[in-house]
Amino acid sequence: MSRVLDAVERYARIRPNTVAISGAETDLTWSALAQEVEAAAARLAKLGADMPAGAPVAIALDNGPAWVVLDLALVRLGWPSLPIPGFFTPAQRDHALADAGSGLLITAEGPGLDLAIGQTLLKAQQLDVSPVRLPEGTAKITYTSGSTGQPKGVCLSLAQMEAVAQSLVEVLGEDYAGRHLPLLPLSILLENVAGLYPILLAGGCYRVLPPAVLGLAEPFRPDLPRLIAAIATEGATSLILVPELLRAIMMVMAFTGARFPALNLVAVGGAKVSPQLLAQADQLGLPVYEGYGLSECASVVALNTPQGRKAGAVGRPLPHLQVELDPDGEIIVGPSPFLGYAGRTAHQGPVRTGDIGSFDADGFLRIEGRRGNTIINAFGRNIAPEWVESELTAQPEIRQAIVYGEAQAELSALIVPLSPDMPEAAVAQAVERANQNLPEYAQVRRWRTRAPLDPAAGELTGNGRPRRAAILAATLVEPAE
Repeated sequence: MSRVLDAVERYARIRPNTVAISGAETDLTWSALAQEVEAAAARLAKLGADMPAGAPVAIALDNGPAWVVLDLALVRLGWPSLPIPGFFTPAQRDHALADAGSGLLITAEGPGLDLAIGQTLLKAQQLDVSPVRLPEGTAKITYTSGSTGQPKGVCLSLAQMEAVAQSLVEVLGEDYAGRHLPLLPLSILLENVAGLYPILLAGGCYRVLPPAVLGLAEPFRPDLPRLIAAIATEGATSLILVPELLRAIMMVMAFTGARFPALNLVAVGGAKVSPQLLAQADQLGLPVYEGYGLSECASVVALNTPQGRKAGAVGRPLPHLQVELDPDGEIIVGPSPFLGYAGRTAHQGPVRTGDIGSFDADGFLRIEGRRGNTIINAFGRNIAPEWVESELTAQPEIRQAIVYGEAQAELSALIVPLSPDMPEAAVAQAVERANQNLPEYAQVRRWRTRAPLDPAAGELTGNGRPRRAAILAATLVEPAE
């Protein structure tokens, strides 16, 4: 039983001619969406008849109606899906396919049999991959790249993912399911589970366009004028962003005066957001609500909402979860948010997140940083680098920052300026302004500039988090100027 498919069928009955999925070249009403899902499931069943039982179907497509239809068709069949992000390198893609034991790969072009999804002709390639044991009930496998090592396949059940989506509808309200414009890849849980599924449950319109149309052909180097124009032209009422994209949009808004009066919800997650940046968003009229989550919890764990919001906090936990802190402050999420990793022992019970946090008197969760990232300086003070970095990147001159200083008397930072030709004096002033918001022991005293963090070199995860070990290993870390 699928809550999302039930919702599609219900809306197909009560408002069959209302647009549910809107693409660049085609729109699908609720009735058409229900029909396309059934047809796609039938075609997939024929193509995958010879696959090993339980083998996942990999989807390597850009955002578009076909992605949505395929995802729902696999739910209909009860087959595991394996979304492949477009920013994965060929080696990462091959690793995911083999590690999960994928039996079928669906792409926009290349070798394979023809697969028609509506008016879109795709290719379905049979894969010669050894079967892999997946936890019972696996409906989706998402590959999450942590700070080091090969990405791991997080296995999620349909019930776990739909519980997240339903909780988001409950805490936000169906009124916020207007016209959602996905800017993140659907291959990422934050957009798939927290964007698409809640919109379908609440009966909104999902306006899904190819990345190039939105100025996101290179997601880590967006075409900001095109992106800003698309948000305004499309009349989006909701967006999901990572902090780096939020900062970029705010920068353009500040310089050009662009405004988005239709927007009533901008959810941001993936990394810590400075309260100063949120205050700037308020001044720009941008309704930003910070949240927190991780792949092992099927995306969102906590979220600020229009009904309850605090700067510096990531909101209250979603109602279907039990969130606690151990004696050292590590966040533990229960009762059982994920099934385990592909090819490994099944997981049971709560998840230890590795994140350090605290609750305030009103039940709002605050994230202090990652347990493994904590810097202990020469005076024995514990410092979460994410905290310091959020203050640095709240300055308009600083695009990215990595703070380090284990066992040192002072903190140092690698800083990516907003533009390569920015004078060092301007960067120095920005660092000084950030330091004014920090206690003396957490202030940055030494720094050097560097080129933007490069996802192709393994310096960023898919949602934009820095891979610290890779960055510092690739950078000559000497005392900064």
